[in-house]
Amino acid sequence: MTDDEAIEEVTDQPRKIKLVRDVPDRLFRAVATAGGVTVLLIMLLVGTFLALKAAPALHEAGFSFFTTQAWNPDGKNFGVAAVLVGTILIALVAVAVAVPLSVATALYITEYAPRRMKKILVGIIDLMAAIPSVVYGLWGFFFLQSRLAPVSVWIAQHFGWIPIFKVKGVDSSHPVSSLTLFTSSTLIAGLVVGMMITPVITSIMREVFSQVPMGEREGALGLGATKAGVIRTVVLPFGKGGMIGGTMLGLGRALGETIAVYMIISPVFTIQPHILQSGAISVSSLIALQFAEANSFGLSALMAAGLTLFLMTLVINFAASSVVARSRSGASS
Repeated sequence: MTDDEAIEEVTDQPRKIKLVRDVPDRLFRAVATAGGVTVLLIMLLVGTFLALKAAPALHEAGFSFFTTQAWNPDGKNFGVAAVLVGTILIALVAVAVAVPLSVATALYITEYAPRRMKKILVGIIDLMAAIPSVVYGLWGFFFLQSRLAPVSVWIAQHFGWIPIFKVKGVDSSHPVSSLTLFTSSTLIAGLVVGMMITPVITSIMREVFSQVPMGEREGALGLGATKAGVIRTVVLPFGKGGMIGGTMLGLGRALGETIAVYMIISPVFTIQPHILQSGAISVSSLIALQFAEANSFGLSALMAAGLTLFLMTLVINFAASSVVARSRSGASS
């Protein structure tokens, strides 16, 4: 082999680059890795605990656990069909209320609010996120419910032909004699939960909207776009992934809300698709309602319901993370 061939053979091999980290860097890397592993381990332990505790009930009920509406573990007649439907309806009402409010609030803070007003609004939103659930529940039970019932009556009288707004026992051509048919409903519980998840969704959207490249904003303005045009053509398309991700994270929070829903609803164990009518149920409120008086098998049934909610929330949160990561706004983070 000639010298030129030896040199060529050597240069064809990629040179290995060795990264040398100092002690603080290695320490920080170890702490961060330990934190991530700990979170995953805790989540795995929670899922394993729920699965082990729920095994007797799932073995007894079989697949009918997901199709049975009644909840009577002592009589071996129980399932989460009605409970899951109620949970999803309450969460959907909450998201339908929270998302438009969050989008409008986030856009005002990032695009229109003066600097001083922006700081005040951000502080108020953070304060709303820190308010305990029981306070929202008290507000919904004592303040919102009595004031929202007449609105529910009006909706039922004028839009009762739509299935979700229909209330059994109410004739749309005659005045409603009692408001009790419209209290403790899915709508009221959903509105309260919507107020609870609004700060979470707003914070995510505000952060995403603030990351819009300044060059794209200036380019749109230079082409003659108005402020509304910049929002429509630049801000919203850039933040689309973050908006979807924030909405799904808020949905995950709404699915698991317990105390506020428990304080408002009147539990029913049948599928209740009418959001204005009294009577609703959710998985978390079911656990809070029956945990104290349940026997060993009843606790296993409650753990099975909790496992169902755990898996559903986990799927939603993973989907939200995936959407955010694939969007322009989430690519850098």
